[in-house]
Amino acid sequence: MLAADPLNPTFKAMKAPVCLISSDAKGQLCVMKEAKEILDGITQPVVVVSVVGLYRTGKSYLMNRLAGQQTGFALGSTIESKTKGIWMWCVPHPIKEGLTVVLLDTEGLGDVHKGDEKHDTWIFCLALLLSSTLVYNSLGVIDNNALEKLHYVTELTEHIQVKAQARDDHDDTAEFMRVFPSFIWCVRDFTLRLEKDGKAITADEYLEGALELKLGNSSKIEKFNMPRRCLRHFFAMRRCFVFPRPAGDDGLSRMEELSETDLDERFLQRAEEFCNYVFSSAKPKALTGGRILIGSALSSLAEVYVGAIRNGKIPCLENAVVALAQIHNEQAVEQGLQIYQSQVFELLCFPLDPSELSDIHRKAETAAINAFISNSFNDTEQKAQLRLMEEIQNLYQDLCGQNQEECLKFCKQELTQIFSPLEEAISDGSFMCPGGYKKYRDKLQSFTNEYKARTHKQMKSEEVLSEYLKEKDQFGKTIILADQCLTEADQNKEVERLQKELLEQKTKSLEEMKHLQEQVFQDQKRTYEQNMTQLLKRIEQERERAREDNERVLEAKLKEQKALLEEGFKERADLMNGEIQNLRGEMKAEDESKRSTLSKVVDGVGMAASLFLPGIIPKAAGYAASFFSRFL
Repeated sequence: MLAADPLNPTFKAMKAPVCLISSDAKGQLCVMKEAKEILDGITQPVVVVSVVGLYRTGKSYLMNRLAGQQTGFALGSTIESKTKGIWMWCVPHPIKEGLTVVLLDTEGLGDVHKGDEKHDTWIFCLALLLSSTLVYNSLGVIDNNALEKLHYVTELTEHIQVKAQARDDHDDTAEFMRVFPSFIWCVRDFTLRLEKDGKAITADEYLEGALELKLGNSSKIEKFNMPRRCLRHFFAMRRCFVFPRPAGDDGLSRMEELSETDLDERFLQRAEEFCNYVFSSAKPKALTGGRILIGSALSSLAEVYVGAIRNGKIPCLENAVVALAQIHNEQAVEQGLQIYQSQVFELLCFPLDPSELSDIHRKAETAAINAFISNSFNDTEQKAQLRLMEEIQNLYQDLCGQNQEECLKFCKQELTQIFSPLEEAISDGSFMCPGGYKKYRDKLQSFTNEYKARTHKQMKSEEVLSEYLKEKDQFGKTIILADQCLTEADQNKEVERLQKELLEQKTKSLEEMKHLQEQVFQDQKRTYEQNMTQLLKRIEQERERAREDNERVLEAKLKEQKALLEEGFKERADLMNGEIQNLRGEMKAEDESKRSTLSKVVDGVGMAASLFLPGIIPKAAGYAASFFSRFL
């Protein structure tokens, strides 16, 4: 079912669609295992495009076009609806690197043979909740009949919650606009001219004209306005594409068999425009706060929503964010640790120079942090990231300890082997004779030079040598006193020289320890900086996406207010002033709180990290200043 993508080895392109959401034996919705496993393997952000609409309106053909294939999603050639549930096809994004496109083809709505209105409503809601772009497909024209068939939009607030606790003084439409996908209405078999009052109009203007409201308070007018008002209130981004008939009646029944030369040129042109627009404008799927989803998070989101429906509850976006955080942050920590361990142990070969071990640690830690940042979700208090930092630091300390033990063992073995002739000479009394001290010093210096040459890259080298020379200090003094070739003055001079050399070696040993401590501090500093840099970068990206969402909602509100004034709804337009001012106030407050938010993050992470990175305590304030200069 999967094939490797040579341009992105971490993603496996699907050869054909699979069912994502279906009904079990009891008629309840469920997420299919195969589709979940495919999504769980996608570590890239996902652009999710769903198509909904009445059955037998050609939805599947549009999805196949987006997949770049002639066949794939079942088209069918009779009045029977072929697609059941929601089917999924994942393909690499054709123009944006690092993204995966997830195409969702839904079961046709309003199937008379199925006759399950509640099921249709949940299919529509799930497609909307999971997608970043929602395509509604219909036949003919956009008229009152077509809008009445889109009654699912009028029921969205009854079947979807944004907040777990509703607020009476809050603008719910702004909340829905922030999280709902962009909306594309595709009108198939369109035969009219795009004209209004004798002037040519665009397809988008045609849609907006069809969404104009009528003045009045009667139930009939309210029924007319309701679907139009909901589309205007819920979807900040709206586009329209009109398609002529692709082929004659005979060709429509066998679309999968037709080549492009058999299709109407105008239809092919509209299809190309539609695909180009989707790929250039569709954004990665995100939840509240600008939190972008990768494939595995989308998989979990589908399970959370389907689970709520199965339990008779209303899917809630706020609860979904909490649930995804619980699921994915734990997984993200484990994935980060696995990557760190696999990369470290692949290169480890004790004993190592501390700088080499540090370099291995740095590369593995960077990979682990990047994996964590990609897979974690809404780690607002940075608890998961701090746990990863602590776990990696504990592993690294263990590795450093093992390396020190191996270095110590290696140096002792080398020293024993190199100095064994000296020990033998000491044992048989070879130096206890006139001129013996010079022979002893020459051999000691020669073996010392050889030892340093063979262990100069090993930590503990100076420490082991220092301990050995300290052990031999008394023997050296004994030989000096026993050497009859040395005068008393010579003896005193040699004793002083021994003491000086012993002190110098001790100093080298202390410098070696100081160097190791500095290496530890630099490693801790880098760990802190890497984590803070990635964390603040992610926070900034999410804030930027949240700001873009707010600006998109504000623009839509201003556009709606202008439309209401033009349509004669001055009172409604005036009421929107409060909504618009509140939104502007929220945006201003968010901008003003940026510095304090980042400061709290840096301080909080610094204080928590100091428990297992004690070296960073005196430096954290300085780091914070440099971070702010980068992210403010």
